[in-house]
Amino acid sequence: MKILVTGALGQIGSELTLALKNIYGDENVVASDIIDASKVDVKPYENLDVLQKDNLEQIVKKHNITVIYHLAAILSANGEKSHNLCWNVNMAGLHNVLEVARTNKLKQVICPSSIAVFGPETPRDNTPQQTILLPKTMYGLTKVAGELLCEYYVNKFGLDVRGLRYPGLISHKTLPGGGTTDYAVEIFYEAIKNKHYNCFLSADTVLPMMYIDDAIRGTIELAQTDFSKLKNHADFNFAGISFSCAELAKEIKKHIPEFSIEYNPDFRQQIANSWPKSIDDSSSRSQWGWKAEYDLAKMTETMIINLRKKLENSVLKKIG
Repeated sequence: MKILVTGALGQIGSELTLALKNIYGDENVVASDIIDASKVDVKPYENLDVLQKDNLEQIVKKHNITVIYHLAAILSANGEKSHNLCWNVNMAGLHNVLEVARTNKLKQVICPSSIAVFGPETPRDNTPQQTILLPKTMYGLTKVAGELLCEYYVNKFGLDVRGLRYPGLISHKTLPGGGTTDYAVEIFYEAIKNKHYNCFLSADTVLPMMYIDDAIRGTIELAQTDFSKLKNHADFNFAGISFSCAELAKEIKKHIPEFSIEYNPDFRQQIANSWPKSIDDSSSRSQWGWKAEYDLAKMTETMIINLRKKLENSVLKKIG
């Protein structure tokens, strides 16, 4: 198996690439992103803009790629700032990947979706697998269209395409990437460094979240499942933990008692209000055995321990 990861330097991509290398070997996983290769440590690496279909195809042929994990995308908050770019990258980029996979007879494409496919009309508690999809953001719109496009390639061409509706992802390894759920990562940095956080969502805002280790493990588990067992393909509900901003702050205070928080909602509040509070992922659990391992307490403790080490090492490097 030879794997290409697009968007490999992003929050998901950086950790997924490492996990895939641990399973399949360094030389069998090719990372790609828009950053120049001279500035990247990971190898093998290719500079790739997914809007450049010919370049994508050249890379696939050069490395004898059989599987693509397509993570390159413009996220929700950034998508509202640059809606045309969001449409082009998320839709044209996906179409290029699917076409290259089809014409080169690749074995599999993994293409993540998001809880952004849901909208205000969607039931917000225990949101079902099959439900109303009327998002109010460009990012959400592209993810709904992307799910349908992936399903079209499954039915029309028999291409093995799979995807998960990621909730907000929390990681200590990479910085936030322009999503509405980014507060749940930013808050840890600010709590450790400044003992205070100015939150751009209201205290009672509840959103589905997931610790990155669960997300990476689940993505690979789905990819490794026998395709014949799957009734869904690119639209699996995927759940970890749900909590409010205030509940997360309270959990952080158990480790950092002097931590304080204030709430000043901005344009991202409207986006958050259109998303679910909790997700019914029974389809994932029944079809490929999904089960989250991290709850709020375990995730918070893990984040604080690892971020403290990361920030301490960063300070030591500057001193040295």
